Amino acid sequence: MKLTSNKIERLRQLRQEVMALEGSLPREAQRGNTALELGPMQAAFPRHVFPLAANHEFVSTTASEAAATQGFITSLLGMLLRKGGFCLWIGNRRRVFPPGMRLFGLDPDRVVFVDLSSEKEVLWTLEQALKCDALAAVVGELRELSFADSQRLQLAVERSRVTGFLHRHQPRSLHATACTTRWKVAPLPSQVEEGMPGVGFPTWRVELLKVRNGRPGTWELAWRGQGFRPLSRKELFQERVQEGRRYA
Repeated sequence: MKLTSNKIERLRQLRQEVMALEGSLPREAQRGNTALELGPMQAAFPRHVFPLAANHEFVSTTASEAAATQGFITSLLGMLLRKGGFCLWIGNRRRVFPPGMRLFGLDPDRVVFVDLSSEKEVLWTLEQALKCDALAAVVGELRELSFADSQRLQLAVERSRVTGFLHRHQPRSLHATACTTRWKVAPLPSQVEEGMPGVGFPTWRVELLKVRNGRPGTWELAWRGQGFRPLSRKELFQERVQEGRRYA
C-alpha cells in the first residue's frame, strides 16, 4: 500500500502523541529555562532535550564508579535546580559529601537527605517522594529494582512531573525497567592544566546504555564548573597513557 503525504503526516503525529503519553517527549516548558545543557550528549535525546518528569537509572559496580556516578548526578541536579526548587536524596548508606556538591554547581542547602535503615524503606519513601509535586527532583540510592516497582515509580513522576534519578550500586541483575534511560559512569584520570598545581577537573566516561526514543552513545567528558566539555585528542592520548601505566 502506497502511503500518501497526508497518511505520513498523520503517522508522524500519532508517533508524537504516543511519545508524549510515554513521558519521553519533552514538554514546551522543558525547552526554556529548565532545559539541561548536556553538550555532546544532547543529540541522544528526543528533540535534543533531556527528558524531565521521568526516571533515570544509573548503574555502578565498583566504589570508584559509584563516586563518579554521584558526581555526574550532582552535576545534572546543579543545572536542574539552577532556577530554584528542592531535591530529596534518599538512601541507606550515604556516601555523598554535601559541601563537595558546590563543585558541581549545586548548593547543598537545596538538598534534603533522608537516611533510612533498609532498602524496603528506601523504595517506599522514594515512591512517596516522587509523588510530591513540590519537589523538582528526587535521588534514590538502592540496589535492586523490579520491573513492577519501576512501573509504579514511572506512574508517580508522570502525575507529579518530578524528575527521578535512581542509582543502583552493585545490582544482582540488569533486567528491563520502566525507566526512560539507563546510564553507566566510570572515572577517568583528570588532566592538570599546564602550569597549575593540584588535580584537574572531574573527568568521566559516560555511557548512555538505553534511552527511550533516542540514540544511546558513549562520551568522554570533563566537568568544567558550569557544563560538560568533550576531551580533546591530546587529553584522550594522555588518559590512554595513564591507563596503560596503571595496568602495566
